[in-house]
Amino acid sequence: MGRVNETSWTEFVLLGILHHTTTHMVFFAAILLTFFLALSGNCLYLFLFHRGTSDFQTPMYFFLSQLSFVDICQLFTIVPKMSMDFLIKKNTISLAGCGTQIFFTLTMGGAECLLLTVMSYDRYVAICKPLQYPVLMSRKTCLVMSAGVWFGTSFHALIQTISVLQLSYCGSNGIDQFFCTVPALLKLSCSETHTYENGLFLTGIVFLLCPFLVIIASYISILATVLGMHSIEGKHKAFGTCLSHLCVVGIFYGAAGFKYLRPKSYRTPPQDKIASVFCDIVTPMLNPLIYSLRNRDVLLVLRKWIVKCPLTT
Repeated sequence: MGRVNETSWTEFVLLGILHHTTTHMVFFAAILLTFFLALSGNCLYLFLFHRGTSDFQTPMYFFLSQLSFVDICQLFTIVPKMSMDFLIKKNTISLAGCGTQIFFTLTMGGAECLLLTVMSYDRYVAICKPLQYPVLMSRKTCLVMSAGVWFGTSFHALIQTISVLQLSYCGSNGIDQFFCTVPALLKLSCSETHTYENGLFLTGIVFLLCPFLVIIASYISILATVLGMHSIEGKHKAFGTCLSHLCVVGIFYGAAGFKYLRPKSYRTPPQDKIASVFCDIVTPMLNPLIYSLRNRDVLLVLRKWIVKCPLTT
């Protein structure tokens, strides 16, 4: 089944993390709840961005809306197919479907890395160079940055996807994950993958470590500027603006670093699955909650919309 000339698999079985036990039924319910909360929170954030006041149409909220879009796409790429693991006995996926999942998960993961980096630069300019902010973060600049993020991540994902699909898979066709990932497929390949794995590790460093260093440098500069402020109110406002972003950065990079940058000898399938659940499902739920609960502008727009809603119905 799923072979081409008996040399390579064209269909795989996702072994998943869910089985028909009471514990796994509770876990499945928790995943679905997380999925709907994340979807609702990010859709609400996008709605508020497009319905917000002129103060809401700033570079920071522009990139936040893109972050919400990334989270929504990531959820729809993984969770529906993952749910089939619980609903049917053998959850199969074609090689083309596997490649599609890999392309979108790599694109969205890379976009989140770069968007968080761009957002840290936005906060750096806003706090450290406020007089130059309208020029350095003009609408044209934001659009160029956004286009660079999406072109760079989609191009990287396309190269990775094409490379992994060209390998031969002639051993087991059981993927020990709940969605297709490059490391999981490499374990099934009968091709020589050592060079590819080294390249994958290097790209992981580029997309995780380099942006993280840029974020750290931005916030060191921000901290130095804030500490030099004489106004206590100004310090509190600056810290409040940056704290939510730092929380999201810490959560995302902590989970992504554990998922992608661990040495191969220390990796186990259960650990990879837990890291994937937290990085790709839980984090999209936390992002809108952290940004909304710590942002007065978001809460204000939401409150106004709730007040006006009964009058328009």
